[in-house]
Amino acid sequence: MSAPPAQGRLLGVVECFVAVVNQCPNGSVRQMAENALVAVERDGAAALPEQAFLVQTAIRGWQGDRAAQVKRSLQAFLGGAG
Repeated sequence: MSAPPAQGRLLGVVECFVAVVNQCPNGSVRQMAENALVAVERDGAAALPEQAFLVQTAIRGWQGDRAAQVKRSLQAFLGGAG
């Protein structure tokens, strides 16, 4: 059995989207993250900055350790803008 991921490490952008889809309690935010995954699948890496910004904005109300990790990771990807 493997250990759970360390909450301190930065996640990849797609990994952040998946975490939101699987763990955020807000259905409309989960849907936005699902749409972000579709956009990345369709448009490739070029879609990442815009989708990361949109998801980062949508998850502002999400709280908890995983939420903090996702927010930190997206902020780091977007160059510290927040």
